[in-house]
Amino acid sequence: METRGLATRNGDTSTAGFEYIFPAIRGVQAGREYYASMCPLRLIPRIFLFDDDELAPEVRAQRILNKGRVPALTRYILDNPDDYVFSALTASVDGVMKFVGFADEGPGMRVGQLHIPMTSRFLINDGQHRRAAIEAALRENPSLGDETIAIVFFYDAGLERSQQMFADLNRHAVRPARSIGVLYDHRDEVSQLTRLLALKSPVFKDSVEMERSTLSAKSRKLFTLSALYSATTALLQDLKLDSTEAARTVSEAFWLAIDELTPDWREVRSRQLLASEVRKQYLHTHGIALHALGLVGNTLLQDSLDPEDWKPRLAPLGQVDWSRSNPDWEGRAIIGGRVSKNHQNVVLTVNYLRQQLGLRLSAEEQQAETAYKRGDR
Repeated sequence: METRGLATRNGDTSTAGFEYIFPAIRGVQAGREYYASMCPLRLIPRIFLFDDDELAPEVRAQRILNKGRVPALTRYILDNPDDYVFSALTASVDGVMKFVGFADEGPGMRVGQLHIPMTSRFLINDGQHRRAAIEAALRENPSLGDETIAIVFFYDAGLERSQQMFADLNRHAVRPARSIGVLYDHRDEVSQLTRLLALKSPVFKDSVEMERSTLSAKSRKLFTLSALYSATTALLQDLKLDSTEAARTVSEAFWLAIDELTPDWREVRSRQLLASEVRKQYLHTHGIALHALGLVGNTLLQDSLDPEDWKPRLAPLGQVDWSRSNPDWEGRAIIGGRVSKNHQNVVLTVNYLRQQLGLRLSAEEQQAETAYKRGDR
């Protein structure tokens, strides 16, 4: 991309007489021209604006920026400078765009240069969080400025059209299942460990749904990869482990110990029980139970990483009634007959297991327990 000064009638070459020139490809959608180009990252914060956060929703063309999402995106760029991937930004331009093709006919008509006056306003229709992350990343690593990101330019046809574009761009966006995100994530060490557990561990081998984050009624799997990931993350949190291999050893030992206390899991593997029936009748295969087990295990492992110390302390879990008909689960893991995994339910389920093991509750857990027993559900 380049900039060029345009001589005005009085010879002035102020900003009003300058333009951006983008290498571009011209396309047509719904009878309207649009243009795809590349833009250096250093220009993204300067020319692509946010909608005004203080405006009412009905007079904005974008949702308000969720600033909580930006640090993670920024860290992603900075931590992976050699292999980060960002999809295209989509922007509306309220100036007069002029496309000059390399030829008057044939394929050359669709490839050329896009001229946009610098006085134009660029409004992002899709990608505002990526734009904010790029700006933050550039502050820490200015050398990223010469890299590029794809931009799709549309003519700004007014607020109603911009709002409709935002709705259309997001209407059919489907977030991939969390399980497949874990399956394909080769950067996150816990994702790598979770895949190994699912593929190699005798507890989980052939029992984990690797792509979907929910199980169909007739599925032959007991667990989802996303549930195992959350549980293993909880198990390993803040443990002082000196290597990935140590994390794997600890995780495998813990889940083997849980397996020894959960005969239904083994009976499914030996085909004495159907996975679908176990899931229907018991809680111990559900994400909330795995997560709670991981959190309880973390407490024991914080005290000692030696299995001879923590394994005997797990023994009372063998007496837990995991059946969904157990009234103790109502209001904790089950609400109105349905398993619920919101934060409060996870806390209350952890509380129940802690009490079975004789473990103290944290201040937050005690507060939740008091409210539960008072009937504030």
